[in-house]
Amino acid sequence: MDVFSSSNSSFSIVNHRLMGGGVIHLECPKNRRGLGEPDMIILHYTAGMDAISSAKFLVKPDVKASAHVVIGRDGQVIQMVPFNIEAWHAGKSSYGGRNELNHCSIGIELDNLGQLRLEGGKFVAECGKEVLVGEVYTEDSGEVPTYWHDYTDVQMRVLNEVCGLLVDTYPIGDIVGHSDVTSRKVDPGPALRVADWIKFY
Repeated sequence: MDVFSSSNSSFSIVNHRLMGGGVIHLECPKNRRGLGEPDMIILHYTAGMDAISSAKFLVKPDVKASAHVVIGRDGQVIQMVPFNIEAWHAGKSSYGGRNELNHCSIGIELDNLGQLRLEGGKFVAECGKEVLVGEVYTEDSGEVPTYWHDYTDVQMRVLNEVCGLLVDTYPIGDIVGHSDVTSRKVDPGPALRVADWIKFY
């Protein structure tokens, strides 16, 4: 049994699965292809109603997407696919001269509603859910401001912990956002501020 742990983490990795920290494990039998040694992490947002419903959606056999892990806004971690099995999270993608990045990456989904629209003084997600003003991140570097669901502090702490453990366990060379590997996507969005966050690795 392969066990990897870090002294500053409540998690460990046992046989390519996260353990500890109250991790929930769901089965995703549609993913069977071996991943070997993943060397990058790709971050996404779910754009779903909550972490558990997003995870349950991703494991459905008729859904052509999946991910290794979902991290909830309260820090809850749900793992669907072991880290040595390929998940379908990157789609048609390229980075650093490589294509089809599902073959070499771990996909982490963050429970987040993504880009918001301002309607009648209220911030509304694509799924129709309203977001409180205190949970809105405003990106105003362009001509017109855009609004995004912000990430929580505990979510970022758990993401940091999980990524730190993955970096210690696998030959991870890059941690990037989905939008870094395909122009089709905007996640995880400017609220994550990947460029600032990634400096810890």
